[in-house]
Amino acid sequence: MISISHSKNFFLTTLLMSSMATACNRTTGSTTAVSVSNPTSENPQLLRLGFQRGGVIPISRQRGELERQLSTQNIKVEWSGPFDRCATLLQALNGNRADIGGCGDIPSISGIAAGQPLCIGSLQRPKPDALGNAIVVRGDSNIQKPSDLIGKKVAVNQGGAGEYLLLKVLEKENIPVEQVQRVYLAPTDAAPALYQGTIDAWAVWEPYVSIAELEHNARRITTTHPSPTYGVMLVRTGAAEENPAAVKTTLTALSQDGEWLNKNQDAAADYMVKELKIPEAVAKQATKNRGEEYYVFPTDEDVANLQVTADWLLEQKILPQRVDIASAICPLDGA
Repeated sequence: MISISHSKNFFLTTLLMSSMATACNRTTGSTTAVSVSNPTSENPQLLRLGFQRGGVIPISRQRGELERQLSTQNIKVEWSGPFDRCATLLQALNGNRADIGGCGDIPSISGIAAGQPLCIGSLQRPKPDALGNAIVVRGDSNIQKPSDLIGKKVAVNQGGAGEYLLLKVLEKENIPVEQVQRVYLAPTDAAPALYQGTIDAWAVWEPYVSIAELEHNARRITTTHPSPTYGVMLVRTGAAEENPAAVKTTLTALSQDGEWLNKNQDAAADYMVKELKIPEAVAKQATKNRGEEYYVFPTDEDVANLQVTADWLLEQKILPQRVDIASAICPLDGA
């Protein structure tokens, strides 16, 4: 790991989320709301929503509509966060400090492969034209295209969306992976490392891409993702088994907030400004680049697509063992 001293400016502009991804959707979809029995019970069912600095969950937290809606279904919401990236959110889910949280499919699959008690609740399908992920370099860098990364240092988050993006770009360009040095850094370390010249490039997601471009004169050397990924609403397995109806209802409510976000992107950008303390121009570009967000319950086709990704990660030795995606879907069918 590279050790970097953070200036106040770097700290304020980099304590943000990983994307959830980074993933957007290939097709639209919707979920079906279900009612939880005994809505007048004196003992509401508690669900803790973990959130990163970005995405639909913190917007749901600010709007308040999700809490109001779920209270009528006898579900009490508590918030856990904010977390700076998927890895720390996964730790909260694994440590029973949160029940539901949104991540990209790569860190989600990595967490499941590591034996964490997680299951896949709902999904955002990939959208090939989305601009929410990129490899960025400094504005004065002589790196112009992926082949220029040979012999260079590229920051990625280990086992996450950044490492996956870099490997897929190298694969597409027929560049042997050993010819590019991967430097494993969290976003809070990778951003200043790029700006100060300790690394040569950074494989990252929104809103970091827009912050790098608009605030630090960085530029992309990639546009769309060569193998766009899913977004995943992960659920702590215990919560899914103990309260499947409440979990399904909550995932449905989150999907409705995603639909609201799609129809109100300017308002969603305003929420991002408040949440992340970033300029309006950055928030608007990041919201646009991420694309529309539709959350759906996984189909057999989604399971098959995620299985291809999981098997590829195993081939690349990113996963310690094979993940059976079908077995990792939350048991919500009977809810």
